[in-house]
This record gives sequence, structure tokens and C-alpha cells, in this order.
Amino acid sequence: MTAVAERLTPSVANLRLSRRVRGGRAFGGGGSGVVITPDGFLLTSAHVVAHTDSRGRVSFSDGRDLSFDVVGADPLSDLAVLRVAGDGLIPAELGDAETLRVGQLVVAIGNPQGFGSSVTAGVVSALGRSLPTRSGLTVRIVDNVIQTDAALNPGNSGGALADGSGRVVGINTAVAGIGLGLAVPINMASRRIIAALITDGRVRRAYLGIGGGERPLPPRLARELGRDRCVEVVEIIAASPADEAGLRRGDLIVAVDGEPIDGMNDLQRILVGERIGVEVRFTIGREERVLELRLAPGELPK
Repeated sequence: MTAVAERLTPSVANLRLSRRVRGGRAFGGGGSGVVITPDGFLLTSAHVVAHTDSRGRVSFSDGRDLSFDVVGADPLSDLAVLRVAGDGLIPAELGDAETLRVGQLVVAIGNPQGFGSSVTAGVVSALGRSLPTRSGLTVRIVDNVIQTDAALNPGNSGGALADGSGRVVGINTAVAGIGLGLAVPINMASRRIIAALITDGRVRRAYLGIGGGERPLPPRLARELGRDRCVEVVEIIAASPADEAGLRRGDLIVAVDGEPIDGMNDLQRILVGERIGVEVRFTIGREERVLELRLAPGELPK
């Protein structure tokens, strides 16, 4: 654990957020961030920078105090990327949360209550947790969230959750209760989000225009399809791509382009920016029949 702390502490920053006030700019609130490139890109939680005027200051364990700008934030994954006005930073190595196992030791490094470079240790308490996020009226579930009993407090958000080799496997995002902390996993999905924030400052997502929920397939359809779960369409937004393609309330979505759909998380995973405007094939159950519809997703409004 001491080796992990020594390796990672120089890469974890203490964030001080600013906002415009009458007569200038005031600093208030804070959090943590993790250096991911030597030329100044930092990763943090979107909710940490939600109420700032897109700038602030960061301090490091070596005493450096630098200004930063928000490059992009994605509330629906609770990830944000900052750019520091400095170079020669020490980047952390990003790991893969998919390799974690329940009971594995992890280390959290951040700035709880403003106390810089605080290190706590614990275990992975559970994997596959879900974290609801919101942007305006849009609600999304971040899946495969890591649960840990490493002590987390206000100010830890945006800090690093690392494995025993010092690789960052999660970004601490929430304190759900005593001994219960959550972290957004570093995996292929989050890496794509980070790359989009760095290059474009935002994340594009495809949009169907439905409200739905997981449910069992009726027995006959389950036997015919060899599956037992689906997503039931419970609401259709007027003039949305789903409405124009002919989806109806009560339709049961079982596959998209041949990929099985067991729940809303499966739909979220495939509704990436590359599918915007591209026609895809929906396999649905309707009144005990299996149908196919063609649908071109739109772009989720900001």
C-alpha cells in the first residue's frame, strides 16, 4: 500500500473551484483530480465542476499551484476532463476495472475536507453496482460501478481508486453511507468518454425517444427466441426516432442489430455516437409475434 501511495500521490491534485461574483471571482468548493497526461489533462468527476465557471486552481503534493480550465464534462457518466496550465506533470497509469475481484485491496487517494493527498485503503466490496445520473430531463444509469469500503468523504470525489499495482481503476464519485463508497470504473466505455471529452469537449449519444423497463418475455416468445428478458416500451416521445419508426407502447425490444437486449443498460451501451443517423435493426415482440423495425437514432439533446 505504501508503494501505491508513493507512486500515485504526485498524480492526484487538490481542486479549488472558482465562480464569478460581483467584483471578480471567488473560490469555493473543491474536490480531487487525477493527472492522465504529462501535458496537463486531468480527470475528475463531472459533479465536482458542475457549479464552477469552468476554471479554478489545482495544487499538487510537490507544492505546485496552477490554474485549470474545464475542457469538457459529461454529467451522464459523472466524468470531466480539465486542462492545467503547466507541463512536466506525472500522469497516473489507467488500469482496467474489468479485472477487479470482490475482496481485492484498493487504495483511494484524494483531498477529503480539503486535506491534501489523503490515502485510505479498503477492499472491493461489490462490483456491478448502478449509479443514477441526470442531465436536465435525461436520466442515465452508470453501470458496473465499483463499491468499496475505503473511507471516502466530501472532497474525495474525482480522486483515484487504485489497485495494488498503483493503476487507477476508478474515479471516486459518491459516498453512499458509512463504509460505502462508489467509483466510476475505468474500462473501455469510460476510456471512450474520456477521449471524446479531450478531443471534442463533449460526448455524443444516440437517442431513441422511449421510456422503458426490463421485464420477462412471455413464455411463447421466450421459447421461440431462447431468451427470457427484454425491454418493454412504456412511453414514446412524439416525433422522436422511435415514434417515426413505428415503435408502440407495449412493444418488447429483444435485440438491436442482433445484439441481445435484456435491460435498459444494454440499450445504453449500444446507443453510442457512431449510431447517430445510422439505420439499425430492432427485433421486437408485439402481440405474441416477432417483428423487425428499422430505426435511425437521433442525437441526444444537450
